[in-house]
Amino acid sequence: MTPTLVGTTGSLGLLQTVLALILYTVVTSITPGPNNMMVLASGVNYGLRRTLPHILGISFGFAGMIVVVGIGLGAVFELYPLLNTLLRWVGAAYLLYLAYKIAGSDAPNKPDSARGVPLGFLGAAAFQWVNPKAWVMALGAVAAYLPTHPSLASVVAIALLMAVINAPCVGIWAAFGVGIRQFLTKPAQLRVFNLTMAALLVVSLYPIMFR
Repeated sequence: MTPTLVGTTGSLGLLQTVLALILYTVVTSITPGPNNMMVLASGVNYGLRRTLPHILGISFGFAGMIVVVGIGLGAVFELYPLLNTLLRWVGAAYLLYLAYKIAGSDAPNKPDSARGVPLGFLGAAAFQWVNPKAWVMALGAVAAYLPTHPSLASVVAIALLMAVINAPCVGIWAAFGVGIRQFLTKPAQLRVFNLTMAALLVVSLYPIMFR
């Protein structure tokens, strides 16, 4: 069965919807947010190779969220708005904890293999479920690009497409972190950088928590 998406009227309508979804995913994935701030800091502190599990965890975790929301969880949030509020505040609390961990990251005075432990695949995937921006993205995508009663095939198709686009968008931030790493050779410089990233992670909460 061919996946059915919102606004499709034949192959042209499907193409227009897919292009709109791609644009939506690129814009929401590449703009600053909790995931990107954390990946940027990880790129500086741990390098690209050790940050790859973090990047993949974000994309696969988000894809899983799209599937769950698409098959009905979004309706639960519409029936019980308090759950949405509760989730946002739980996510905010966890983000503050992550900001604290980033702020306290050690200076690069040890080899990569011995310096700290970056967030791994499972941790990054699980984090999406308490990431307020991820919920906004998932609920927005399901509402805008899926019919009221979507088939499982259409939900999975959107989830996979968004995951494939999301990974390189997030990866750009990690690559940027690796690029500026060479300028942070002194412990004091990295300390300032990590404190700045922690502050930006906290600031990234504001438009989501107080919209």
